[in-house]
Amino acid sequence: MTALVLAEHDNVSLKEATSKTVTAAAALGGPVHVLIAGEGAGAAAEAAAKLAGVEKVLVAEGPLYAHQLAEPVAALIVKLAPAYAAVLAPATASGKNILPRVAALLDVAQISEILSVEGPDTFTRPIYAGNAIQTVKSADKIKVITVRTTAFKNAAEGGSAAIEKVEAAADPGVSSWVNEELSKSERPELVSAKIIVSGGRALASSENFHTYIEPLADTLGAAVGASRAAVDAGYVPNDYQVGQTGKVVAPTLYIALGISGAIQHLAGMKDSKVIVAINKDEEAPIFQVADYGLVGDLFKLAPELKAELEAQGIGKR
Repeated sequence: MTALVLAEHDNVSLKEATSKTVTAAAALGGPVHVLIAGEGAGAAAEAAAKLAGVEKVLVAEGPLYAHQLAEPVAALIVKLAPAYAAVLAPATASGKNILPRVAALLDVAQISEILSVEGPDTFTRPIYAGNAIQTVKSADKIKVITVRTTAFKNAAEGGSAAIEKVEAAADPGVSSWVNEELSKSERPELVSAKIIVSGGRALASSENFHTYIEPLADTLGAAVGASRAAVDAGYVPNDYQVGQTGKVVAPTLYIALGISGAIQHLAGMKDSKVIVAINKDEEAPIFQVADYGLVGDLFKLAPELKAELEAQGIGKR
């Protein structure tokens, strides 16, 4: 059962989500091939070839794939798909954009955000905002799967897969690249950060995020996250959002300040190794999943926590 993994990359480096998706693909029990669609992506292809368990890296290069638009990449995967029993991609914004198109074009049902591989045709996935785990068995000839990468470990290094060029597929001609505006930050990327400091609606303003959340995050070398309520209120950009309709994260340490812990938010962070919550409402649902909870005023406690961390020699002085 050969599986094809769509790599996530920036034409320079391979994203960690790809490594974890390779782990999921290897659990299917057959050879694993990785597809690199991009332009000038030789370094990303070489990184993919070094992942343990990868047998072959397929490289499709050219201007058509420079920005990895969903429509041409989906067409490429559909062209290659008959040689594979499964096509997998990380359940990221990119993977969620591309693979549903692939499933539709192949006329199969997509299996979304798998948490485990129980067999070559059987998987588990979360439903009801993560409150229940569903076991899915697929009879489709080609299985189209997105992987919740927080549930899988990185593939080991040490592989030496062959790198092979493949021809581009015909351009569907339904989309074109215009431009992009990317937020830039020296902080870690949210989905791969080991420590995350998140704020909720209780912060009350974007200024308070700058005053209370960001300094604490910088002291810890952490990424900054937010609840949907804080994003909807305009306190922070939507790429900060953690939750069912935002990003799913599983850092080593997750600090939630002023977040009540609605079920939609918990769905995106409850797999964190250690959860610390600060909230003035002792009945807040966040305390049900927190390893450490502190009832109190975040505007007083966040600066005190930062000062104590620095006094202990952690982070910036």
